[in-house]
Amino acid sequence: MGKETLKVVILGDGAVGKTSLRNQFVHKRFAMAYKATIGSDFASKEVETQDGRKVSMQIWDTAGQERFQSLGVAFYRGTDVCILVYDVTKPESVTNLLKWMTDFIRQADIPNPDSFPFVVVGNKVDVSNRAVSKRQGQEIAPPTPPTPFTPTHSPHSLPLFEVSAKTGTRVDDIFAYIAHNKTAAKQTEQLYNPTISP
Repeated sequence: MGKETLKVVILGDGAVGKTSLRNQFVHKRFAMAYKATIGSDFASKEVETQDGRKVSMQIWDTAGQERFQSLGVAFYRGTDVCILVYDVTKPESVTNLLKWMTDFIRQADIPNPDSFPFVVVGNKVDVSNRAVSKRQGQEIAPPTPPTPFTPTHSPHSLPLFEVSAKTGTRVDDIFAYIAHNKTAAKQTEQLYNPTISP
């Protein structure tokens, strides 16, 4: 059985935890000190889906600062899945998701945006000063029509995961979901009911 490669881009405002999310998944570590990403950086990790397919995930972590957003064209091309991250302590980071999505679609030149797989992640659920509830995240997360990638229990919205990049809570679930559903959708080339859901 051959190994498939998926390019995954992580987008969101600065300091929402994009780099921490990637590092927790790939290296199982978390750094307390915040260091802004300059441009973009990526790391790879191989995962195995429930049905035994090997998937090499290239996870691109991009800068959340406005001055780096013009670099998106070069880094976004060829993306298979886009993760949109917000901070549950910062409501503005949720409302900015639509801007991130729109910019990605434009700069990556996505021919059919309605069927492109996006995943929404609410990070920092371990903190005590939470300002965005899960329900609010579900309401504000940009809606999309049903696609092969959309969970069956929420056919008109993007999949939403609430995680902690610090503790590792549900971080692996995001990438297991992506690997399983994206490869299954590619394999069948038809509507697919995922067995892994947020």
